[in-house]
Amino acid sequence: MALGARLRELRFTCPGGRLTGRQLAQRLGWPGSKVSKLENGRQTATPEDLRAWADATGQPGTYPELAARLAGFESHIRSWRRAMANGFQHLHEGLSAEIDRTSEMWVWEESVIAGLLQTPEYARHVVQRYADLLGGAGDIEAAVRSRAQRQEWLYRSGRTLHVLIWEAALRSLICPPSVLAGQLDRLSGMIGMDTVELGVIPFTASVKIVPANGFWVLDDRLVVAEDWHAELWLDDADNITLYKKVWKTLNESAVYGADAHTGINAARRALNLR
Repeated sequence: MALGARLRELRFTCPGGRLTGRQLAQRLGWPGSKVSKLENGRQTATPEDLRAWADATGQPGTYPELAARLAGFESHIRSWRRAMANGFQHLHEGLSAEIDRTSEMWVWEESVIAGLLQTPEYARHVVQRYADLLGGAGDIEAAVRSRAQRQEWLYRSGRTLHVLIWEAALRSLICPPSVLAGQLDRLSGMIGMDTVELGVIPFTASVKIVPANGFWVLDDRLVVAEDWHAELWLDDADNITLYKKVWKTLNESAVYGADAHTGINAARRALNLR
């Protein structure tokens, strides 16, 4: 929306006089609706759109500024659909690079096991579900390998993962029951690791905040939060402080150690596998 407001300002301040949206669209050979969508933040401009806009409004020297605004926007809001055009592996490598230089993480997941704790079989089903929803990426096996390699982080000295999961993540059949059983076994085995603090929030726990979207906080310098349309990378102090507060508030409802084991084992027994 901020970029759109800047584009509107350029349309209003053309050296030859203010242009209407229709006039600018005609000059560019665009549908009139495209000008409106760009100015109101309902469509993301491409670099080519920005260059054409700067030229058409008689202010070509503004293109570097517009391009910088777009680059900053794309670095913080990463559209799943657009990013997946380059494949799942590309998406995983970007986050893996950030994790590699991180010493401490705080993770919250409300409906899925955190990626750093996933078995390959479980990860394969999760990635496949996203591919089915969003389309595009076909390199699922490469994404599973990348996710598994990322887990090497857990076995390096000086690293700590604080992870909270809601009981829903223990029971959601995003995969076949046998795969979920193996995943739950792995979770149980990770309790007590010196690099992992695993907390579970039971359905019966009183919570002080809605257990909503999953997120990761990396070293108090970056938050990575996921929504259906995009992955958000937030590096400003206010947002980092907010997400840490959310994590700490959720943590007040979590159980650890033997009590976490109990919750995981109950979910596994509910699968009724023989």
